Amino acid sequence: MTAQRILNVGLDSDQDVVLVRQRARQISALLGFSQQDQVRIGTAVSEVARGASHQGPGGRALFQLCERDGRQHLEVLLSGGGAGRGRPAATDENETESLRELAIITAHRLMDACEVDPGEAGASTITVRKMLPRHEHVTSARLAEIGARLADTPASNPVHELQLQNQELLSTLAELRERQDDLMSLTRELEDTNRGIVALYAEIEDKAERLRRADEMKSRFLSNTSHELRTPLSSIRALAQLLLDRMDGDLTEEQERQVKFISTAAADLSELVNDLLDLAKIEAGRVEVHAEPVVVENLFRALKGMLRPLVDEARVELIFEPSGIEEPFYSDEGKISQILRNFISNALKFTEHGSVLVFAAHDPEADTIAFAVADTGIGISHDNLQLIFEEFSQIEHPLQRRSKGTGLGLPLCRKLADLLGGRVDVSSTPGVGSTFTLTLPRTLPNTSPKPPMDPDGTAS
Repeated sequence: MTAQRILNVGLDSDQDVVLVRQRARQISALLGFSQQDQVRIGTAVSEVARGASHQGPGGRALFQLCERDGRQHLEVLLSGGGAGRGRPAATDENETESLRELAIITAHRLMDACEVDPGEAGASTITVRKMLPRHEHVTSARLAEIGARLADTPASNPVHELQLQNQELLSTLAELRERQDDLMSLTRELEDTNRGIVALYAEIEDKAERLRRADEMKSRFLSNTSHELRTPLSSIRALAQLLLDRMDGDLTEEQERQVKFISTAAADLSELVNDLLDLAKIEAGRVEVHAEPVVVENLFRALKGMLRPLVDEARVELIFEPSGIEEPFYSDEGKISQILRNFISNALKFTEHGSVLVFAAHDPEADTIAFAVADTGIGISHDNLQLIFEEFSQIEHPLQRRSKGTGLGLPLCRKLADLLGGRVDVSSTPGVGSTFTLTLPRTLPNTSPKPPMDPDGTAS
């Protein structure tokens, strides 16, 4: 650290404290400090100088320019005297110590650094330091110029210094008042914003309540409508089957074709009604989940027998790959079967030639079971991967028009998977095929596995 002397001022009386304050303000102004920093430096230096002057005559205030960590600093060393005045009385000594402590606290607040060196015989030295503004760099030539200007500048009398302090105080008060006005304006603005936010929250809550009531009404409407449609649709399907079975006599070729149209339409409507009723139950929270041991191979055998009538073996092969998972897991087998039936029936519907592969895998690390249905069908574009999970959504495709669905199957599958604590994922490439995956925890959340039963019906 290098230091260059600027000015040395004696501290023998209270009048010298005024002079030190004046010189501190002049030097800081010449070094490029802002008006506020000039007031801070002058205040800190004068407070420390006041405490130093009370230690006795012979004190000094040394102003110098030093360099630390690549930056220039204004450094002021203020040392107390003690010679010639004698030791102060106990009361004066306590007062001096109190002034010194307050001065150090003030300097810490106003300056970048304040260091205390106790010294010998009670003559301590206090060093205060303030970093020069970043855009300022004082050369030796400029420092000599500053010294010359200080020498040419006479010291003002205490009255003039008092006037300057009053002006600084008034300026500070005006600045504080301006900041207070800004804070008041900001406070009013925040209050207006808070009132707006409160009003917005109230509006959001009102709309949320309306949406909740509308959702309840929709669920009630779907449930009631589904129940009302089920009976006539079942009757239509039964009567159509009676006609196709020739229970009331033979049908002409045209009659048989028309009755088949009626039967197909009734079956499609029944499927739509069932999906609507299931969705309404889930949204109303009236669907119960029953956890029981599920054996993957048994589930695959049941699905294979159930879906065999849908397979056109001349075009598409339905393959259930052995999983190798022998240990049962705990979930709702009926709902798992419903999700996989939907996956497989969609795969068969939209695969003209090729195969539909059904397989399962266990992830020991995540402790999950993943069921996947992979087909070689028409595939789905990336933009439509999320669209297919929206209710009543259909993708435009010639095969899609021939195999029209309800648009509720996949949304229902996703909601059922959520009930089981799992998820539904899809990956697809147009023209290559799609893979739908159901991932489930091995133990249904919020349930405990039931112990296996012995053949006599008792828990083992």
